[in-house]
Amino acid sequence: MKTSCYHCGQPADKTPIQYDEKIFCCNGCQSVYEILHSNRLDNFYQLNRQAGTRPDENVSEFDYLDTPEIFDKVTDFSEGNTSLVTFKIPVIHCSSCIWLLESLATIHPAIHYSQVHFTRKTVQVSFNQNDLKLSELAKFLTRLGYKPVVNLETADKKEEKMDKTLLIKLGIAGFAFGNGMFFSYPEYAEQLMGTTDYWMEKYKYLFRYILFLLSTPVVFYSASDYFKSAWYGLRNKVVNIDVPIVLGILVLYFRSIYEAFSAYDGPGYFDTLCGLLFFMLLGKYFQKRTYSTLSYDRDYKSFYPIAVTRLKSDGAQENILLSELKVGDRIMVRDQEIIPVDTILIKGEGNIDNSFITGESATIAKKSGDKIFAGGKQMGAILELEVIKSVDQSYLTQLWNKEAFKKKETGLDTLTNAISKYFTFIILGIAIVAGGYWYQIDTEKMWQVISAVLIVACPCALALSAPFTFGHVMRIFGRNQFYVKDALTVEKLAKMDTVVFDKTGTLTHSKSSSIVFHGAPLSDFDQENIKSLLKNSSHPLSKALYAYLDVEDGYYEVENFEAQTGKGYSAKVRGQLYKIGAASFNGTEAKTLETAVYISKNNVLLGRFVFENEYRKGLNTMVEALSGYQLHVLSGDNESEKERLMAIFGEGGAFVFNQNPESKLLYIQSLQEQGKRVVMLGDGLNDAGALKQSNVGIAIADDSNSFTPASDVIMHGERVTNLHQYMKYSHDAITIVKMTFAISLAYNVFGISFAVMGYMSPLFAAILMPISSISVIAFTSLATWLRSFKYFELRKN
Repeated sequence: MKTSCYHCGQPADKTPIQYDEKIFCCNGCQSVYEILHSNRLDNFYQLNRQAGTRPDENVSEFDYLDTPEIFDKVTDFSEGNTSLVTFKIPVIHCSSCIWLLESLATIHPAIHYSQVHFTRKTVQVSFNQNDLKLSELAKFLTRLGYKPVVNLETADKKEEKMDKTLLIKLGIAGFAFGNGMFFSYPEYAEQLMGTTDYWMEKYKYLFRYILFLLSTPVVFYSASDYFKSAWYGLRNKVVNIDVPIVLGILVLYFRSIYEAFSAYDGPGYFDTLCGLLFFMLLGKYFQKRTYSTLSYDRDYKSFYPIAVTRLKSDGAQENILLSELKVGDRIMVRDQEIIPVDTILIKGEGNIDNSFITGESATIAKKSGDKIFAGGKQMGAILELEVIKSVDQSYLTQLWNKEAFKKKETGLDTLTNAISKYFTFIILGIAIVAGGYWYQIDTEKMWQVISAVLIVACPCALALSAPFTFGHVMRIFGRNQFYVKDALTVEKLAKMDTVVFDKTGTLTHSKSSSIVFHGAPLSDFDQENIKSLLKNSSHPLSKALYAYLDVEDGYYEVENFEAQTGKGYSAKVRGQLYKIGAASFNGTEAKTLETAVYISKNNVLLGRFVFENEYRKGLNTMVEALSGYQLHVLSGDNESEKERLMAIFGEGGAFVFNQNPESKLLYIQSLQEQGKRVVMLGDGLNDAGALKQSNVGIAIADDSNSFTPASDVIMHGERVTNLHQYMKYSHDAITIVKMTFAISLAYNVFGISFAVMGYMSPLFAAILMPISSISVIAFTSLATWLRSFKYFELRKN
């Protein structure tokens, strides 16, 4: 029976810890529970069961925060005993998190208060800096399971740009619409009832002036984006959807002025105009109201450290800002730390994970004198490095800043704009022909007909169909862990014909691999000894192998331990000499194209542990469902996995190995030059250029808090094998938009027919416009909701 941790909900089968009649997966979760329980904060678990997060064991990394220059850079305010700091905490995810983080003052006496901003995933803490250091505050939060993220990006303290102009424009339009209906009602009622009221006659011009004053800021401020877009399209020789919309707005506005203040003596259509613009802005707001907590445009700053440890000439250590680092400085890099600049290794055994840069999943051994590029992560002992390039000149920064890594979109090539190009000319043609016909018969009737045609044909329903459809689709995508940057991406996704996958971390699990032993079965005696020896190494393969061996660690004494950089290590355990490492270290030849750890006992080879990538379940089903697309796989690894990939993708798939970031980008470019529309899936910094170059870039993250490169979509790793569902649903969204276009055009055909024959007054045309818009909104909302059941099990959260 599987057991889960009472605090965080993660499996606790291997090392369950029982405390207070509850089960925990680790000492960290137990400690957090004890803290909450002792401070009478058990409501944390009553709000949401298993709501906690497993604490991070590495808390020493925050010591640099107490350096005065770094303290001033990170804190918001500091005077006297009181300091104020805002920490970015990505793991905030529910009401329990908010409740606990706002109860910090109850737990720690040096904290005055704390306030959470949920959508930004930040917590602002006021604390006594004499009783609680900034580093201790960060460690305190980490031990609770809420590790702060402190890097160059968060230290920049850029104010979050919240574009409130759309909300203001929507509010103005809504205010004018509501009040416009109020002031228009008496005159409409008088016309419908065929009666004349003395007071209405006396004050109707006052009401019309009020309506005019209400509608004018709506036309020239609230609708200003439509005017700008129409002008932008015309400048680029494209008649986009906003051109006929602007034409309809102006005709409705000036026709209303003419009727209200001329001998024609009509009420005008100011209220209808305000109502239409209100609904159109509501659709735009609905479309833009998406995932502000996700960052689709990240750069290297989001994982570079804010500070480094510099070594002085006398051997003393000092923490300095990364920006102060100079060529020739010597720095110290610890286990799991990112190397922020290009360096030369001076002391220590380097085991560098370059997966962010190259995509290569295996670590690379480095010895004294070797060059190490920025972006690599040290996996093991402390290194002493000499800086050979500044931050701005390092390989990683230069790679990121290349123009080729920056994608530009115009947004002009959309389905709506393609239809509006013909729609505009057809409507203008009809209005001119109808006007010419009625000019010969009745000049007054001519202006009524032209006005009615342009008003009833205003493509407001067309303009609403795409935002509301794609807005619903984005919401449903988000509920299913597929976070789309904007509505344009949904439309582009439906047009793709080629899918390119990065292998490591996308098709495979980024943090797990399958291990197979090749050799005679190992006795429990040997496995116990090997496990005792493995724990003395910080190499990631040793750590993985330690967790894999299914025997108890007897903590046997390890004697005569010796390590050779890049080869392996040896020692005696219970009188037996074991060697663990490369094939040559164990006196044999390596098998080509595989990642393996060889084991020998008393100089006799026992066998090898082969590490194989663990592919995500359901890939075969996904590949079969994507049979209509061209499928490609890019990898920074060697060809060791080619046979397994061919078994999944078949001979129709294209496989390219040993790819670096620039070659991946060039590969995408070559496909696009062949006329292909490419969607690319990748998970690391090495995929950043290719993701930006592709028509749609999808960044894969196994949790929403991990680093993802700039992209159009952020997709949860568990959902990769459901890619075909998202692609097909985007196709269905386009179909729904086309159906709403058909509904809108049916209204237009009906309305224009009566308008051309002179049977429709501008008043009736103004009434017909919002009816068509409302029907389109209702249809698209219902259609997208019903269609989603074919692909997704809708979630309530």
